[in-house]
Amino acid sequence: MASLQASNFLASSSSPSKQIHAAISVPKLPSIRFSVPKVPTKSLSVELNTRDGFINTIPFQKNVTGSETRPVQESSSASMATVQLYAILESVIDRVEMHNNVGQQRENWNALLLNSINMITLTAATMAGVTATGGAGVSVLGLKLASTLLFSAATGMLVMMNKIQPSQLVEEQRNATRLFKQLQGQIETLLAIGSPSKEEVKDAMEKVLALDKAYPLPLLGVMLEKFPESLEPAVWWPKTQSQKTNKQKHSNGKVESNGWTEELELEMRQVVEVIKRKDSEDYERLGNKALKMNKVLAASGPLLTGIAALGSAFMGPSNGPWAAIMAAVAGALASAVNTFEHGGQVGMVFEMYRNNAGFFKLVQESIESTLSESDLGERENGELFEMKVALQLGRSLSQLRDLAKKPSYSRIDGSPIDEFASKLF
Repeated sequence: MASLQASNFLASSSSPSKQIHAAISVPKLPSIRFSVPKVPTKSLSVELNTRDGFINTIPFQKNVTGSETRPVQESSSASMATVQLYAILESVIDRVEMHNNVGQQRENWNALLLNSINMITLTAATMAGVTATGGAGVSVLGLKLASTLLFSAATGMLVMMNKIQPSQLVEEQRNATRLFKQLQGQIETLLAIGSPSKEEVKDAMEKVLALDKAYPLPLLGVMLEKFPESLEPAVWWPKTQSQKTNKQKHSNGKVESNGWTEELELEMRQVVEVIKRKDSEDYERLGNKALKMNKVLAASGPLLTGIAALGSAFMGPSNGPWAAIMAAVAGALASAVNTFEHGGQVGMVFEMYRNNAGFFKLVQESIESTLSESDLGERENGELFEMKVALQLGRSLSQLRDLAKKPSYSRIDGSPIDEFASKLF
């Protein structure tokens, strides 16, 4: 630095007219390239397929041109049966959402109608009670007209509410939602295992249609009968085809294949006997009691509000306080009956018993239809079937085998079977 300043000073002093040109060389920096990731583009069909966070379950493949996606028809990776199962799965998922939404709506109906009818009935009963006191300055005509109209409106609303039984409708949709979710899991299991057959597609389709028939969404025309003559178990599975009942003979108690033994067949028959004699019989008995109670309550509510409407129509000085007293008492009783019926959800209790009876009927039919199949190779694996039955009844395998011994002990000592097959409900 000192030598540079000295040379500059000498140059400037020797020739002041000359200019000094200095060049500073800067080292060249290496060039850096930034790679920007390419944003993948989707075709319109894929965008529509994944809009709003929902992903279509039907697999897609590239078209021959490579510019469009379309559903798989026939390819090496997905068979037609797989595509059809995906289509059924989408319908099942949609039905789960539909029944869930309708169930919430009808639950709101039950709460709103119950509160509204009780408020109308109690208001009219209060008006009738005020008229019965006969206080000075009381406008008998105004209270008479108002209470009569309110009791008449409550009677009409109660007839409609008791006809459709909102609490029972809610229980129907709950069961439909649960069963469609169960069917959804079965289809997803078939797809996860791979290579579904056309028979499995047909079976899944029949199950969807059977559930649609067992738990209809509309109210008009296809609504389930709310007051049948007696309890009939719910049936939400397709009718099974009649099967051959002849059985093969096995040596040494062992089957040739598929996990079945004579001991296991005997165990399954004993379980069916316990279900018939205990669970099914008990739930049908309780369901019929709930049905009779619901019939009495459904008829009593509108009858009491109708009596209250007639009593309030005859209120006045000429009839004394008795007409007003009758209207007030009948209105209070109608409110209590309505609260017990719909607040206590007696219709829901009946529907619960009906579905439980249907569950035991399903278990019984599945065991009987499996045992009636003479070809052991066509049956479900015996060990797997035993495990499924045990899980359906909420028991371990050892508990299920102990349960199967109950009918034998009952026949030996003549005592009734003291245990239910199911430990779940």
